[in-house]
Amino acid sequence: MTVDTQAAATDVLRRLGINEENPGAFCGTWLDTSGEPLESRNPASGEVLASVRAVGEGDYERVAAVAVEAFETWRQWTAPARGEIVRQLGNELRLHKEDLGRLVSLEAGKVLSEGLGEVQEMIDMADLAVGMSRQLYGLSMHSERPQHRMYEQWHPLGPVGIVTAFNFPVAVWAWNAMVAAICGDSMIWKPSQKTPLCGLAITRIAERVLTANDAPPIFGLAVGDRHQVGGPLVADRRVPLISATGSVTMGRAIGKVVSDRLGRSLLELGGNNGIIVMDDADLDLSLRAVLFAAVGTAGQRCTSNRRLLLQRGIADEMKRRLVDAYQSVRIGDPLDPATLMGPLIDENAVDDMMRALDTVRQQGGTVLYGGERHELGGCYVQPTLVEAPAGLPITCEETFAPILYLTEFDDLDEAIALHNSVPQGLSSAIFTLNVRSAERFLAATGSDCGIANVNIGTSGAEIGGAFGGEKETGGGREAGSDSWKIYMRRQTCTINWGTELPLAQGVEFDV
Repeated sequence: MTVDTQAAATDVLRRLGINEENPGAFCGTWLDTSGEPLESRNPASGEVLASVRAVGEGDYERVAAVAVEAFETWRQWTAPARGEIVRQLGNELRLHKEDLGRLVSLEAGKVLSEGLGEVQEMIDMADLAVGMSRQLYGLSMHSERPQHRMYEQWHPLGPVGIVTAFNFPVAVWAWNAMVAAICGDSMIWKPSQKTPLCGLAITRIAERVLTANDAPPIFGLAVGDRHQVGGPLVADRRVPLISATGSVTMGRAIGKVVSDRLGRSLLELGGNNGIIVMDDADLDLSLRAVLFAAVGTAGQRCTSNRRLLLQRGIADEMKRRLVDAYQSVRIGDPLDPATLMGPLIDENAVDDMMRALDTVRQQGGTVLYGGERHELGGCYVQPTLVEAPAGLPITCEETFAPILYLTEFDDLDEAIALHNSVPQGLSSAIFTLNVRSAERFLAATGSDCGIANVNIGTSGAEIGGAFGGEKETGGGREAGSDSWKIYMRRQTCTINWGTELPLAQGVEFDV
């Protein structure tokens, strides 16, 4: 199927209210930003989709000042009333799901089903947050002092800085924004410079919802680089929480600045995710899961499967099946429904992949399949399988590309040790039909990751659970469960309803 990409882009952008050049900052009104134009390119064709006027000198301060003012009003709205705004935003996203999904595919290079799935994730987050808006629970505790009552309550925290990456240009914003909104916070969003149009489109939709409800402008936007936006945002003492998704290097830099001003950081950083396949595994199930986890989004998910640990009894068979499956992966235009893998985000990503494969060969790894640029040219590459002896240094690094390292092991103890030997700790999985092996993997001495799965892959986490990882992944948690707590401040309250003033711990202080 041949897709007229530029025609599709023109129609989608028009329907979403995006023109050839657009202001890159919103704070209740669209600012006439003073920065340089930033071109958004389609990674599949290299064509310019549209341009955005980035934030320039002084523009960030205007966005931040409005976010601070909006918070003062928004935090006084009841949580259920805030939930109603999020409910309406979810409904607006439903109306525009098809166009937004296509925009994600056009700008980030995801296949269309993944683009649509990402928008559905935003909708699901809105639904989840609406429910949360009536469940921001505090605890009631028994006091040791007679005629005293103790309880805790949660208050809005303040403006939240949200820094997102290109690979999930809208969903990660929703993980944060939907929850922060019902918690009573305003926010400042710095989208990736590689996917600014997604940020504009979502903000335009949010703007309409806020305006229709006479709500304060809580959904701020600032498109720009680390000098004009990232640096000022991270250092801003008026912004008590920075939620950032990106590389470990970026996270280290952000964490230092935020901790120096005693702010909070919610960091979702590198993933170097492993899957263990035992001799007793269902190989058909394993193959399907590994294929999506390794090849989906062209290996550009933080949860992508990068290391596959194979017990020796099934290793040769699994390798054979993987080579056959990789040969059948349809690579091409992300808007073509037949395509399973689109391009990498840009030429820099392609170069990074090729350098990593050079290192693989230098360190003694063997390319079993792929390892080259694709014949389509541009940012297209071949998904790659690498036979990697245990301890190959590069397997401890995350390359944001479809490279899968295959390593053999003898028993589960060796597999878990290999699995946990990398600095990152985001997502993990084991394939086995043995309940003891499964429970061993999930035990405290098993996977050291924030996400641990049995008989499913590492990608595709549901929003109902808290999402995040350990070690160099950052330790943050977003989306479901009790992740809302980081967007609020806890207050412990004690009420004395008696006539005496007893002190805790039996302290006597009589005057």
